[in-house]
Amino acid sequence: MVWTTQALHASEAGIVDWHKPLLGIPLTRPIFHRTTLDSGATKSLIVTATSNNVIGAIHPENGTLAWRYLLEEKDPIVGYKVRNNRIATLSGPGGATLRFLDVSTGSLLHETRLHVPQAGRLLQPANLGVGIAFEESGASEDSFVLTNGHTLRRIDGKSGEVAWGWSSPDQTSLVLYSNIVPTSDAVYLIGLAKSLTSYTVHLTSISPVTGELIADVDIPSSISDGPAGLLILSRNLTSGQATRLAWLEQGRIHSVSLTPQLKEKPVVNKGSVYLQLHDLTLQNEGLFVAIKEDGSGRVIKLADDGALKSIWEFADSAHSAKHTESHYTGGLDKDGMPYIGRVFWSHLHAKASAHIFAPHLGEGKGLVAGFTFPFETSQHGIITTVAMDAANPAELQVLSRLVLTTTTGSVQLWQQDQHQWTREESLTDVRVAEMVELPEPLVAASQLGAEETESFGSRLQRQLTDAQDFPQYAINFVKRFATGSYASASSSVAPESNDTSALFRDTFGFRKIIVAATSHGKIFGIDSANGEIVWSKVFGLGWAVEVGARVFPLKIFTLKTVGDGDVPQVAVVAQRKADNGLSDTVVFYFNALTGEDVTEASAGVDLLQGKDVIAGSLVEAYLLHHENNRFIALLDEYLQVQLFPETPETEASFQSLAPSIHFPLRTGSAGSHRLGGHKVSTEKEFTGKHIAYPIWTASLPPNEDIRSIITRPREPVASLGKVLGNRTTLYKYLNPGIVVLLTAGGPPTGPASSCGVYAVDGVKGTILYHASVPPSGGACDVKAAFTENWLVYHYYDADAVGVDQAKSYRMVSVEFYEGSQVDDKVGSSDLTSYSDDSTKISIYEKSFVFPRGISAITTTSTKYGITIKDIVVANTNHQVQSFPRRFLDPRRPNRKPTSEEQEEWLMQYDPLIPDDPKHVLSHKYQVARIRKIITSPALLESTSLVFGYGVDLFFTRVAPSKTFDVLSENFNKIQLVLTIGGLALAILITKPMVRRKKLRERWYDS
Repeated sequence: MVWTTQALHASEAGIVDWHKPLLGIPLTRPIFHRTTLDSGATKSLIVTATSNNVIGAIHPENGTLAWRYLLEEKDPIVGYKVRNNRIATLSGPGGATLRFLDVSTGSLLHETRLHVPQAGRLLQPANLGVGIAFEESGASEDSFVLTNGHTLRRIDGKSGEVAWGWSSPDQTSLVLYSNIVPTSDAVYLIGLAKSLTSYTVHLTSISPVTGELIADVDIPSSISDGPAGLLILSRNLTSGQATRLAWLEQGRIHSVSLTPQLKEKPVVNKGSVYLQLHDLTLQNEGLFVAIKEDGSGRVIKLADDGALKSIWEFADSAHSAKHTESHYTGGLDKDGMPYIGRVFWSHLHAKASAHIFAPHLGEGKGLVAGFTFPFETSQHGIITTVAMDAANPAELQVLSRLVLTTTTGSVQLWQQDQHQWTREESLTDVRVAEMVELPEPLVAASQLGAEETESFGSRLQRQLTDAQDFPQYAINFVKRFATGSYASASSSVAPESNDTSALFRDTFGFRKIIVAATSHGKIFGIDSANGEIVWSKVFGLGWAVEVGARVFPLKIFTLKTVGDGDVPQVAVVAQRKADNGLSDTVVFYFNALTGEDVTEASAGVDLLQGKDVIAGSLVEAYLLHHENNRFIALLDEYLQVQLFPETPETEASFQSLAPSIHFPLRTGSAGSHRLGGHKVSTEKEFTGKHIAYPIWTASLPPNEDIRSIITRPREPVASLGKVLGNRTTLYKYLNPGIVVLLTAGGPPTGPASSCGVYAVDGVKGTILYHASVPPSGGACDVKAAFTENWLVYHYYDADAVGVDQAKSYRMVSVEFYEGSQVDDKVGSSDLTSYSDDSTKISIYEKSFVFPRGISAITTTSTKYGITIKDIVVANTNHQVQSFPRRFLDPRRPNRKPTSEEQEEWLMQYDPLIPDDPKHVLSHKYQVARIRKIITSPALLESTSLVFGYGVDLFFTRVAPSKTFDVLSENFNKIQLVLTIGGLALAILITKPMVRRKKLRERWYDS
């Protein structure tokens, strides 16, 4: 039998889907880097490493992604360095792996394993004890790499091989190296030795040619800031290269000159008392900023005589209620001249301000330029880091570009006071998302509302006004008819603008608003037509604004839809964790089309304020339906029920539902979670709240920990059974209370010894299905999806033994049917779970070899549930794929199908699921690390909308049974009309002829 497949046409790529590649939030301040092209011109890139373990570059002209390099999650970036056309990165515990990348393309040039990850020292922070430095002398591309805090290697720049290596003789000592300073005479390792109350500077000099130890000394010192308090300064002077190490000790700047024999004595800069030293990434220009006791910022320079001198103090930089604390940064122009920037928020002007200091201008005395720019803190949070570069087009003119990173994950570029672009990198950490249906066009909706109240005269006037457009409408109709340019299932639905006033659904309901909430305190409304951000809001902190807090979204629910005759409204349930240790639960309730607050909590402020609902942590939240009312039931730590919104209608609805509410909860602590069934009291307790109380506990093995609970989605079921080829019926087991458990067996703190998959009746705790699968590398990485009566789960089988067995990824398909045989119907969807018949089921199961690992799995969903469901997965090859359900049918026979089985479209069982490129929904896109996929029905029954989020965002639409409810684009409409017209004309011609014939027949009959 031929296997039918569905593929994405090349013409549909980029039309029915979109892909938003992201980098993530920078770990440290980004770097402006200039590369020299073959033509001699220079090109700038913004290079950064992010919290998503991605290193990449951004075009500063437009904010688009130049390139990115994805590292494995188990191989975290711990350091990187840029020089000329190369980037060197260190990753893994202790800097286990060194890579060289091309700075223009991100191509991998060399990769060297310096030590096995198991030999890496797990230091905190992870970048402690590692470092990279390029050889400064000559045109050599060699580099020096510090790993594990005690091993230095010289790496050949052309081959990536280790030229030599040096390790500290006493690796168990208290000395930990953190910095590398290469010179032509020696390579200096700078470290700290831990004492009882502080740190002592330890210096080591090594020959750059042979790797032999030259000198090793302790410098009398007492440092409290750790490695962050050390600054290395270097300048090329007429007398040679001057290199000094500076640090802060008891409010004074101490420094020592670095020479190969390490015989120089440290000196103290007398004068002002300082609180902090700021690294500007201008070490090779000998510049840094020191913060005085009053908060003022002074620029300190390594002078020509080798001493540290103050050359500038930023005006009005002292502590003040008029502005925030300052961010200091440094940058270079295309000629390599240094600039120092100070950026702060002015409460007085309600704008951000920047002061740019050029030490080489003004006849060598320095020149400062300043400006304000309209940074919107209510939309993007607080500035956390600043990077810059500058230009000097005229003698007294300084122009700058600033790259800002904010607390909400925004990365912005400002050219002077002009905003150039914003990248919302917090979208790499979306916690919850929902696709919300859009209303019909606003004009039509407003007319429908007005028709009920308008007078006869007003209606007549409106209709006459509308009639003025009829000629144009008729012309357009003829053009559409002649050209066939109707809306089709494969056409784009992207709007001409992203204005919220133009948010309305298309003909087929393909366009929706995607509401996505991130863990960085920001929520977005994204147009599913093109991926553009329509609106965004920053979560307010409520009472915690005085102490500081973070908001973590937990659940998202749609409480009102366009079908309710109102604007769609969405609620986000979040955990607010204050910096003082307190934690509570808050609900943000807003208009899905605009992000505006539905309640009065945000009146008069730009932030989206929430409603405090639980003074503590959330246990679970459920969306309940009663008639036309939707509301949320939240459970606190004492299993008290809190309703949202808290209205008389909601209370009455819950009172009606309370006797029938049953739900399972994961109880216990991490590593020893158990599953318990609960029921809600029908009457309020003395606290004025309904209380949930336990009624059963699942009988799981004592060492098995519940990792996740998967519930069946609330969606329509079109067919209650499957009619077989012999005309008998298998009735689907549709118990609404069934849940799927994914468990891990083994000690709470050790590796897992087994993984479990359970299907449990959530009302009475009966285990309906259980499978034990092997762990992968000591961890349970089982992914599962559950819909109707169909369960699929994916795992890696590392325990395969035997000649015919091989280690591979497996996909198991399980279907549940009522009774013990065909035509055995018990009505599981309507039957109470306490009936004995509720556990009479038949289970069909098949295991398949899957092509590769996956990071997310779900099923398609359609409006009425008629269309066959496909499996949609995100694989570890950064692709999104769909697999037809017929491939995973557990009833596929092991032999050639009979004629009756062929009527059911059953295929002979093949354990290998084909890795067909036609099933790749993301086609050419590299969709990085999708963590979750959600689906939503369109107005067309044939089509399901698919949205995946992780490091990247990806959206597409699929038709598992093809677009059976829409005419093909190749359908010849003109031929159809001509045929019908010809038939009508033939009827008109023959009708009189037939009438005359019948009349003659009457004469003859008479």
